Amino acid sequence: MHILRLSSALAQAGRGSWSRSIGSRTLVNQTHPQADLRQLLAARHYSEDGDEKESGMGRIFKYFKSQEAAPRNGSRRTPSGSGNGGGNGSGSPSESGQGSDGSDGASALVPASPEQRHREVMAVALSRRPLFPGGIMPVIVSNNKLIKELFQLRKQNAQAYVGAFMQRVPDAPGTAMDGVEDGSFAVDLLGSAAPPHTNDDADADPAADPSAALHEVGTFAQVHAIIPHDQGAQLLLLGHRRVRRTGLAGRDPLRVSVQHLRDGRYDPEQDELKATTMEIISTIKELLALHPLYNEQMRNFIQFGADFHDLSRLSDLAASLTTADAGALQACLEELGVAERAAQVLLLVKKEVELCRLQADIGRRVEEKISKDQRRYFLMEQLKSIKKELGLEKDEKSALVQRRGLRGAVGEFRERLEPLGSGVPEDVRRVIEEELEKLQAIEPASSEFNVTRNYLDWLTALPWGKISTERLDIPAAQEVLDEDHYGLDDVKERILEFIAVGKLRGSTQGKILCLVGPPGVGKTSVGRSIARALDRKYYRFSVGGLSDVAEIKGHRRTYVGAMPGKMVQCLKNTGISNPFVLIDEIDKLGRGYQGDPASALLELLDPEQNSSFLDHYLDVPVDLSKVLFMCTANLLDTIPGPLLDRMEVIRLSGYIFDEKVAIARRYLEVQARKDAGVPRGAVHITDAAMTALVEEYAREAGVRNLKKQLEKIYRKAAFRLVKEGLVDIPVVKDAQESDGEATEGPDTLPPGTPPTASIQGEVPPPAESVERERVEEEALPAFDAPAVTVDAGDLAALLGPPPFTSDKIYASATPPGVVMGLAWTAMGGSTLYIEAAAVERGEGKGSLRTTGQLGDVMKESAAIAHTYARRVLQARGDAAFFEQSALHVHVPAGATPKDGPSAGCAIATALLSLALARPVRPDLAMTGEVTLTGKVLPIGGVKEKTLAAKRSGVRHILFPEGNRRDWEELAEDVRAGLEVHFVEEYQQVFDLALPEEGSA
Repeated sequence: MHILRLSSALAQAGRGSWSRSIGSRTLVNQTHPQADLRQLLAARHYSEDGDEKESGMGRIFKYFKSQEAAPRNGSRRTPSGSGNGGGNGSGSPSESGQGSDGSDGASALVPASPEQRHREVMAVALSRRPLFPGGIMPVIVSNNKLIKELFQLRKQNAQAYVGAFMQRVPDAPGTAMDGVEDGSFAVDLLGSAAPPHTNDDADADPAADPSAALHEVGTFAQVHAIIPHDQGAQLLLLGHRRVRRTGLAGRDPLRVSVQHLRDGRYDPEQDELKATTMEIISTIKELLALHPLYNEQMRNFIQFGADFHDLSRLSDLAASLTTADAGALQACLEELGVAERAAQVLLLVKKEVELCRLQADIGRRVEEKISKDQRRYFLMEQLKSIKKELGLEKDEKSALVQRRGLRGAVGEFRERLEPLGSGVPEDVRRVIEEELEKLQAIEPASSEFNVTRNYLDWLTALPWGKISTERLDIPAAQEVLDEDHYGLDDVKERILEFIAVGKLRGSTQGKILCLVGPPGVGKTSVGRSIARALDRKYYRFSVGGLSDVAEIKGHRRTYVGAMPGKMVQCLKNTGISNPFVLIDEIDKLGRGYQGDPASALLELLDPEQNSSFLDHYLDVPVDLSKVLFMCTANLLDTIPGPLLDRMEVIRLSGYIFDEKVAIARRYLEVQARKDAGVPRGAVHITDAAMTALVEEYAREAGVRNLKKQLEKIYRKAAFRLVKEGLVDIPVVKDAQESDGEATEGPDTLPPGTPPTASIQGEVPPPAESVERERVEEEALPAFDAPAVTVDAGDLAALLGPPPFTSDKIYASATPPGVVMGLAWTAMGGSTLYIEAAAVERGEGKGSLRTTGQLGDVMKESAAIAHTYARRVLQARGDAAFFEQSALHVHVPAGATPKDGPSAGCAIATALLSLALARPVRPDLAMTGEVTLTGKVLPIGGVKEKTLAAKRSGVRHILFPEGNRRDWEELAEDVRAGLEVHFVEEYQQVFDLALPEEGSA
């Protein structure tokens, strides 16, 4: 047991903070709570009556010294320990102790009383490790009755003894203990002690034995000192001998009957025991060499007259030195056979030595690493100083001055501003000058140095007032648009009008265009073509899913890794103040806790405000009024109103069949062949195959999926050409064998050629682009006759089953209650059948049920159609059908959500067709919103719905009168083959869709 664990470092605890470590173990060691007396060193000592006394441990030392000098009453000073179990008068050094009255509050160390006087003792539970005979352990008790009884004994000048027993389950709630927690003061010097475990429910069950939670074998201990504590009291226990708990003697405080135990008899002269004793002593020496923490304990062990040849006491000492678990230590305590106990202890000490070696090795490796890093740092500093003295190298700041010429550290930044001249605003120039002065005053090692330098780098890299010459040539713009896109005549016309206005004004800024249309119709590529037509540098960034406003307006400079927003990056990358900026997917803006990006775009896209756009990082106004902005979106519904109000919307409708075929032949097929490396003429796709490909595999509004299908066809054709050896594969030369010709790239540009901005790029002029494509095309080998021919029947084998079939669910005439409507989707237009059926007939059964994933607006439209259909029958004198019929209206393709009011006419017609048992004309499709009074209101998506009707083989279309102008704006080839009927009242719809028998 730790007799008094007081190293030289421990002695410093009274003078200040004590945190010295040995290896990885600090002297604040919670694994040895009973030996750590820092609380006694640091805390003041109080007697029972609350009088402040001298430091507790100082008084204990003074007391021990006085015992060595002058034993009282002639009693011989004997060491505390187990001896032979108490038969030899084992106990503490004798002195008739005084109580707390007029004393230091600590009892004298006296010989243990005869065993007959202590057949019953108060039990103190230990939760972490047992107390060994001869050891000192501080514990905290919170049982007030136990504390009170101990104080009473002290006031009566009587020695207080307790039985210290280990708990069977440490810290288990509800165990029979008298409110004791050992080892909690191990952190007293660093903070408050852990709360002691209390058991106020010990008497909850009178039939239970609270002492059953304690191990049977413990230690008979003298209460040497009682120190008041904020959680009760702290006892300083001095172990005397082993005792065995034999029964319960009292409950509050817990008292047990004990039997005092003696060590088993042994022959100390036996060779094996001598060898064991020497081995234990040798191992302890190794332990002390590895861990000097225990030197003071060994000195105290010797100081009190301990005999190293007393194997029993030596075993107890060695066990107390280890950090073994409580179970192993309790087993040593319970072992009465000295030889067997010594064997157990020797094993524990050996393990402790190995642990200390491992600990020392870890500590040594850590110290070596730290020493190595420190040595490297010192050598590098010395090397810098030597180089500086020799003039070979200067510090970072001086090197920066030398690198940037005679103008000093700020010369490079000033040189950047010189070409811009008066283009730099005065307020910006003033900020730059202030930052340059700050840079000269900051130490290079400071973090502010790099922050200021990066800030100046951004400020001086922007093209203040630098603009490129804009090309406002209408014929050239027309050529570019026709070259890049087929069709889209209305869009091209609007763009040319925009350029014409810019030519008259001298500049095209001031307008924010927004291209809206389905996916794949060419919105982004139209923007790139506009940049080519205007000869402006092109920059694109997508805001789809963007939820951080800092992406647009930048981060504050106080943040680590702060950067400007996208617009400032755009100006730096393009190098001019008037680029063409395409903001893609503006309808998919997000919103998060970092701010609202849509609100940040309000300032960016407002011509009245963006002349002084304020980026959070730069914190100076930036003129964006000369930037030409264009946005793209699939829908307008999700764009915030204030943002939409700042843009001029240009709608791009889906392509019709003929346009898709032309686009596939002119652009997509050529590009797919080049990407697959197939020679010209090697693969031929027939007209029938192209028609089937467009109608059955790529029916969407755009051509993106059509491009994918063509690429798939050419990949499979390339595989067949190579597999069957139908084409000669050219040998590709290595770079060393290429006759010295280098491939053009960023690293092989001619001298003086500025690289294109790392954006989606500066678009080359049309003539240059056409010439490059022509050269690339001629470089490929050509076939006189196609090696692979793809016909309509081959598509299923190449592309799989067609995903699209005919929209017509009913091949021939439709039954009563079924009407073909027209719908608009993000993919374009489609036909939409409305089916009505009578589920139940009977008096008062009139009701309407709708299915098919209909939205709220469409459900309301169905209810309006139902009400109006009842009015129509009432006017005809046949109102009983709707009053007595439970009707069910279904819109097929139930997995597809549907919404909108434009199906009102179709639903009303389906209900009337069912009521009159009269089928609707099979060649008629209709669309339009109906009101309760029978008015037919205009709808949207006229072109898409017209294309859907034409694709389904419909000959007659019914549109609201309000959409006549939209129809007239359609191209002639779109309207060809269709007969349109414009209606204002539903009665006109009824007459066209449900004619009387024999009419029409």
